[in-house]
Amino acid sequence: MSAPPTLRPPHGDAALLRQVFGCFPSGVTAVCAMVDGQPVGMAASSFTSVSIDPPLVSVCVQNNSQTWPKLRSVSRIGLSVLAADQEAACRALSNKHGDRFEGVGWSLLDEGAIIIDGAAAILDCTLHTEMPAGDHAIGLLEIHHVHADLGTTPLVFHGSRFRRLAEI
Repeated sequence: MSAPPTLRPPHGDAALLRQVFGCFPSGVTAVCAMVDGQPVGMAASSFTSVSIDPPLVSVCVQNNSQTWPKLRSVSRIGLSVLAADQEAACRALSNKHGDRFEGVGWSLLDEGAIIIDGAAAILDCTLHTEMPAGDHAIGLLEIHHVHADLGTTPLVFHGSRFRRLAEI
């Protein structure tokens, strides 16, 4: 048996926590909707499935987000699991300024959700509930409609870099 690694307390060490969190690969999603006649959206990698019955997913959003307050106020939110070839779309949707949808193909669903064209999976949702969680809010979204393209490889974020899946 080998000696365990030295563990350090994470409080006050944001860089350490980012390193640790970055060890867990995650998919990248676009969270988008039409708000007052304008497309509004953001990229989010803190997304997870929550429940089959009822169908729920969660997304975690920074408390200082300027986009989430707009999205949580609409009746429908589109959540797109971005494909491996959509790194540029992810970067555009992550911009702090300018038109986040410039160069990004998207479609508007009947009730106002926006989905990203070519995504690996699409979820048409409403905000079920929201809860505070430190410097983030957890948005629990109820799923109304879905589509999955199992032949499309998702975009993966790991170690502060975009990556692609490889079969082993």
